[in-house]
Amino acid sequence: MEATGPLPHTPVLPEGRPGHHGPARPVHRNKAPVALITGASSGIGAAVAARFAAEGGWQLLLNGRDETRLGQVAARCAATPLPCDLSEPAGCGQLVDAAFDVAGGVDVLVAGAGIGWAGPFTTMPPAAIDEVLAVDLAAVVHLTRRVLPHIVQRDRGHLLFVGSIAGAVGVREEAVYSAAKAAVAAFAESLRYELAGTGVQVSVVVPGAVNTPFFARRGAPYQRSRPRPIPAARVADAVWDAVAHGRSEVFVPGWLQLPARVKGLAPALFRRLATRFA
Repeated sequence: MEATGPLPHTPVLPEGRPGHHGPARPVHRNKAPVALITGASSGIGAAVAARFAAEGGWQLLLNGRDETRLGQVAARCAATPLPCDLSEPAGCGQLVDAAFDVAGGVDVLVAGAGIGWAGPFTTMPPAAIDEVLAVDLAAVVHLTRRVLPHIVQRDRGHLLFVGSIAGAVGVREEAVYSAAKAAVAAFAESLRYELAGTGVQVSVVVPGAVNTPFFARRGAPYQRSRPRPIPAARVADAVWDAVAHGRSEVFVPGWLQLPARVKGLAPALFRRLATRFA
């Protein structure tokens, strides 16, 4: 796990949570820091919303495509639901415009929306290719492009992208999903270089298999005996930790950094092992 400490000027989080560090508090309509969380109608996004709500003192804006589920999550978290389809750039713009109308700005963007597709690449429908790339990659880029100028102008804020171990090592029969998540990681790294020396932080949380509806929705259930899927709440804890302590990259569970490091240091060996045991 790579970690960088919070910047010197970063103040404490809202009252009631002494000792935790996070984004600065700009003057918004209710003077609380604002977190915009995508993919919040279920799974990791819903767990992240609950984690932020449990900390208290945040104005939460939640996005998802399922209005009913999103409304239920928002009600539990005392949050504002902003239903919107992020598969088109116009939807990303609509979401950010709505967030600014409601809260006057965004301090923390948690880009957690994601979809998958499993099967041989040669059988993947073109429409599925476009949708995975649109939601898992293009939406992250477009949302960041809309939010970041405001954050840079204030010289403080946090961008957090939910990646995947698939993007770090590649996964058989998930070629497009793996490619999208790998691109998100590269996008985050490039932004870190651009934003070095500013008060803007960029984090990527890299989970393995997570016990969410993701697998059922991609059309193929999780069938591996190991590793066992982890609870979404565990990923949400990692997201909170990355924001609160300025960590640039967090693997969940932590041992997943080992195959990622082996692939980087000895790619030929890793490929032989992956081909044999994957």
